[in-house]
Amino acid sequence: SSSQTLLIASSSPARSGVPKYRFLPEGTASRSPLPSRSGALCSKMAPASEPLSGGPDTATSRRELFDRDGFLHIRGFASPEECAGLKERMRELIDAWDPETTMSPVFSMENRSSDYFLDSADRIHFFYEKDAVDETGKLKEGLAKASSLNKVGHGLHLQDDRFRDYSQSEKVVELVAELGWLDPVLPQSMYIFKQPKIGGEVSSHQDSSFLHTTPKLSCLGLWLALDASTLQNGCLWARPGSHREPLRRVFVRNPTYFEAGDRSSEQLIFEKLDKTSQAWDWEGKIPGAEDGPESTQSALAKLGFQSVECNVGDLVVIHGQVDHLSLANMSGKPRETFQLHLVEGPEQGIAWSERNWLQYPTGKTFPSLRRQSGHARGHKRELEEA
Repeated sequence: SSSQTLLIASSSPARSGVPKYRFLPEGTASRSPLPSRSGALCSKMAPASEPLSGGPDTATSRRELFDRDGFLHIRGFASPEECAGLKERMRELIDAWDPETTMSPVFSMENRSSDYFLDSADRIHFFYEKDAVDETGKLKEGLAKASSLNKVGHGLHLQDDRFRDYSQSEKVVELVAELGWLDPVLPQSMYIFKQPKIGGEVSSHQDSSFLHTTPKLSCLGLWLALDASTLQNGCLWARPGSHREPLRRVFVRNPTYFEAGDRSSEQLIFEKLDKTSQAWDWEGKIPGAEDGPESTQSALAKLGFQSVECNVGDLVVIHGQVDHLSLANMSGKPRETFQLHLVEGPEQGIAWSERNWLQYPTGKTFPSLRRQSGHARGHKRELEEA
């Protein structure tokens, strides 16, 4: 819509050494060749994205910016009223949830055995922050459940009307088609809280590690800011061009547990795919974290990461192979987001990996986000990429 504005990285960093963003209107297309969104153009370490040629007023299409950098920041994608409605609905869901009858585990990549987590694929389940529970796993005395949650997932787009309406809205469908997905389906949705003072960091990762498709990777993340997202409360950081690098690892169901029947083993494991990437130096970590927030921001900037600060209603589109992370929220301000993850569907010859942690019950399919009109334009874009 005309109220949406593109954002690209400024060619000069701010005084703090943290790259900033400037607002640009949509304009004409760049002449530079575009990488395939399949991630076929790979290198051990993708170079940082170069500034656009032609001066500060030069602009390109959303598709070209996304294909160049691996992520795209769209200002004003959702209205403040729509964002407030999603937050209000989440408070209603939390109020109706009884943690005494449904023990909520702490969400952590170190906690790799949880039926509650696995069963959340097509349901609405609640997960605590690690600092919110005692040694028995129960909420610490004096803490409210609403201010102690890490996230709610992973079937909000299936089970709740308010979240389904946004997830399948025309603006979401049109954006996904514009970026070149022809048969998009929606496996996963998450509401992330990043609570004031206790909201944990999300270490360096690629989304396709967790939502894996074959014979090519096709994950796309849509990250909606429901609160202002800043350097102080844990905004996103992404490394432009890193979507051209190989997928480093996958998070899968452990065959020792599920096939061999060894119930003493972990249910979920990481398996390395590419062992040569320089990004292994910080995969699953936060560079510079041991030296404090300012040192971390400087370390991230030196590695080519860019901060993506957002206003309420901004959307960040994230390629499944782009390297990204967020720091802990040590401020007193909230930083809530609603996130969708989609993949290309079976009509494009793409299969959901049977080893992915997220699996719907037998016979239940992922909802489609395919545009019902204008399909020919998307087909033309795909042919141009091939």
